Amino acid sequence: MPQGIHRKYHLFDAQGKVLGRLATEIAGVLSGKVKVDYAPHVDGGDFVVVINTDGIQVTGNKREGKLYHHFTGYPGGIRSIALKDQMKKDSRKILQSALYGMLPKNSLRDRMLTRLLLYKGAEHPHKAIHVTHE
Repeated sequence: MPQGIHRKYHLFDAQGKVLGRLATEIAGVLSGKVKVDYAPHVDGGDFVVVINTDGIQVTGNKREGKLYHHFTGYPGGIRSIALKDQMKKDSRKILQSALYGMLPKNSLRDRMLTRLLLYKGAEHPHKAIHVTHE
């Protein structure tokens, strides 16, 4: 870790929150834009703990209409899953996918995503939380 960077843990409760609005707030914390000493070339963001990812809401017809695609690498190997089915399977991947698209497209993105800790329920092992977001 670079000298002079102090990382805090931020707790977000996703219950009843809209996916995109929650993701933009988390992306700002992960990238360090909420700090006064922000620099785009420095990985100065904090840790983010998100609980209750099963309670994420979406607006409009996205629950039935939004598709997530995965390509296996073989001909005809495109796999698609609807948002409602992905919510049943693993709701954490929805938020992770939204944040992946919002973070900078450079080598810092993977480092920022390692500080993202997602939990389906309300229990988490990170008890030394400093900042709670409503």
